[in-house]
Amino acid sequence: QVQLVESGGGLVQPGDSLRLSCKASGFAFELWKMNWVRQAPGKRLEWVSTIESDGSNAYYADSVKDRFSISRDNAKSTLHLQMNNLKFEDTAVYYCTQGTNWATSARGQGTQVTVSS
Repeated sequence: QVQLVESGGGLVQPGDSLRLSCKASGFAFELWKMNWVRQAPGKRLEWVSTIESDGSNAYYADSVKDRFSISRDNAKSTLHLQMNNLKFEDTAVYYCTQGTNWATSARGQGTQVTVSS
């Protein structure tokens, strides 16, 4: 079955950087569009970024554009999210999901990102 294991979160200060990873298994990772989504306390799940199956194109929410960068290593079935210039409002649990239905497809346990001074 689909398994997604997110890692790399932590407690950082505004302006810092983090790199999240998502190790995928149980499906043909290289054939699937992949996403990062996040959920802040008391808020709805929010789409962050999507990358095409071959990595040819990437898309970002306006709130993270020019600060975050999504990438993938199909040989290792791993998805990454490089997050630079982190802001308080980036605090959330971050998840990776597969396919077009980013809100309803399977997620892992997530990784907590906390931006605090």
